[in-house]
Amino acid sequence: MLEFFPFKKTIPFMSWGKVTTAISLLTFLFSVWALWDKGLNLGVDFTGGTLIEVSYDQPANMPEIRGALEKTGLPEISVQNFGTSHDVLIRLPVKHDANAAETSNIVMSALQTADSTVELKRVDFVGPQVGKELYDSGALALLVVAFGIMAYLAIRFEWRFAVAGMLANMHDIVIILGVFAFFQWEFTLTVLAGVLAVLGYSVNESVVVFDRIRENIRKMRGATIPHIIDDAITRTMSRTIITHGSTQIMVLSMLFFGGEALHNFALALTIGIMFGIYSSVLVASPLLLMFGVKREHFIKPVEKKEEAVV
Repeated sequence: MLEFFPFKKTIPFMSWGKVTTAISLLTFLFSVWALWDKGLNLGVDFTGGTLIEVSYDQPANMPEIRGALEKTGLPEISVQNFGTSHDVLIRLPVKHDANAAETSNIVMSALQTADSTVELKRVDFVGPQVGKELYDSGALALLVVAFGIMAYLAIRFEWRFAVAGMLANMHDIVIILGVFAFFQWEFTLTVLAGVLAVLGYSVNESVVVFDRIRENIRKMRGATIPHIIDDAITRTMSRTIITHGSTQIMVLSMLFFGGEALHNFALALTIGIMFGIYSSVLVASPLLLMFGVKREHFIKPVEKKEEAVV
């Protein structure tokens, strides 16, 4: 296999297992605290509200649009480009003393004052009940994907690998949610899509490392389990750097140049990829040692047949 970043010596990752596990535990607990204390800042997709799409003859002046809408006094208005630079999507949370028609009239009056070329394309209302159903469906999707991945790892490898891989992946998911809760970044359906993408992305890295561990167990007969794991991680490090590096470049381009529509989606992916590398190497593998993985779990001892007495 071609390696652009060859490592001559095996890196002793498992000797740092206690330190990395402690860091992971503290980060995980911080994220749990942020979720419990602050909670997610749910977007209109989940809480319900009004979606207004407008179009301009020229590229929309986003600062001018936001400034005009701030003067209306409407709370928590979200403005972003939608499809092209000429189209704008405006999101507003549920306001109990106004319906969607009244809200859209207020918005359009403010926008027409700033730019008379604005044209109303559509107005959609997402009720709180629909938002709650989307929230529940999103949580259910996370659980189904998590248990599906665990079942896949258990069938392909062994239950210890399944539990270690799933705990490492859930570690990534909780940290993404915790960071969004701590900074109160808006959590929308696109962010949920990013979280589900990270879940699949992280398990792929764990599978690559687990495959090499299983292969080493059968080849490195005289080596200890920690040395086998260290060798597996070291030998896959070149692939990890290339894969995650190229993916991160693409995600960062979306983060910085994709506009507001892709910003939080790319942000979730950025956090997930960074912690995905860490968890696949320095969380899942130490957990294997804690669960007591042994050579006998993959190589069954050969039973000696008794010779027939003549």
